[in-house]
Amino acid sequence: MNHTLDIKTSGKSLDQAEKALIMIHGRGGSAQDILSLSQHLNVEDYALLAPQATNGSWYPLSFIAPVEENEPWLSSAIETIGKTVKTALDEGIKAENIYFFGFSQGACLTLEFLARNAQKFGGAVAIIGGVIGDKINRENYRGDFAQTPVFLGTSNPDFHVPVERVYATANILKEMNAYVTEKVYPNFGHSINQEEIELANSIIFK
Repeated sequence: MNHTLDIKTSGKSLDQAEKALIMIHGRGGSAQDILSLSQHLNVEDYALLAPQATNGSWYPLSFIAPVEENEPWLSSAIETIGKTVKTALDEGIKAENIYFFGFSQGACLTLEFLARNAQKFGGAVAIIGGVIGDKINRENYRGDFAQTPVFLGTSNPDFHVPVERVYATANILKEMNAYVTEKVYPNFGHSINQEEIELANSIIFK
C-alpha cells in the first residue's frame, strides 16, 4: 500500500506567498490538527501545506524498527513529502523559502526526508524525532544544508524516541552543515511545550 497524495492547505495561497511551511503530523494525528498549531507560529504570511497520511499513520511500526519492516509505507511517505515540496517549488517558491514543522512520527519523517535531500531550506522544526531505522545508514544522507537552521526539541525519557537518536541526528545534520539547536526537556512527556514554540519562532520563523 502507498499513501495517496492529499495536501491540506491554510494561510496564504501559494501564488500569493513568498514562503511555504510544510507541516507533518504524527501517528494518529491529522493534517488539520497540525495546521491548527500554526496559529502559535510566526507564519502569518506563509502558505501552509500539510500532507495527510493515509489511515493516519506514515508507517506501521516504530521508527527504530528495521527499515524493510516499515516498507513500502516509509518510502511512499518520504515521496509524499518530496511531492509536497515540489508543489511549492512549482508555484515559484524557492527552496530557501520552504520550511518544515514535524511532530513525533512526523518529526522523524521530516528529518529523514531532509537528511536524504539536504540543501539550503528556510528552516525546520522537529519535535520528538530522529532519523529512521534500527541502525543509522549514513550512506543515505548526503548534501549540504548551507547553514539551514534546524530546531530539535524532545523529552527525556520519551516512550517512542530515545534521546540518543535525537543527539545522533543532530550530529549528522551538523556534519551536513545545518545550524542545529537542540533542547532536551527532562520528563516533559510526548507533546509540544510553550518554550519549544517560542524557540521555533525565535530561531526558525523569525
